[in-house]
Amino acid sequence: MALYVVQHGKSLPKAEDPEKGLSADGKMETERIAGVAKGYQVKVSRIVHSGKKRARETAEILASLLSPADSLEPRNGMNPLDDVRTFADSLELDKNVMLVGHLPFLERLTGLIVCGNPDQTVFKLQNSGILCLDRLPEIKNPVIRWALMPSIR
Repeated sequence: MALYVVQHGKSLPKAEDPEKGLSADGKMETERIAGVAKGYQVKVSRIVHSGKKRARETAEILASLLSPADSLEPRNGMNPLDDVRTFADSLELDKNVMLVGHLPFLERLTGLIVCGNPDQTVFKLQNSGILCLDRLPEIKNPVIRWALMPSIR
């Protein structure tokens, strides 16, 4: 069982879309990464996303290919500067949940989960990338199991 962390896909500039929905590149990269995850038979039970348009659109693309058992769920407390400690208290790491949100929130959450420190960067996320956090019986904190990123930069 795992927790999947996804930074939303690339978005349009605010001048072009005040809600900053996904750009054509953002949609394409999200579809490509979701297709790879599907090919690897990644199992997702639920996709939770922030209420922002770009996160919702990313979550919808992921859901269309990964077919989570439960529906998409918008959740408060996942905006860029929200408190990761409060959010982490509600996480269930054993449910194959995918979180779709924003930086710096997701990187701070990952630091908190992996090493107990939200100020410790343990992985640099990319738009549309998927980071898998998982528990191993012999290690106290969850670890980074694998990552699928649109670029190897």
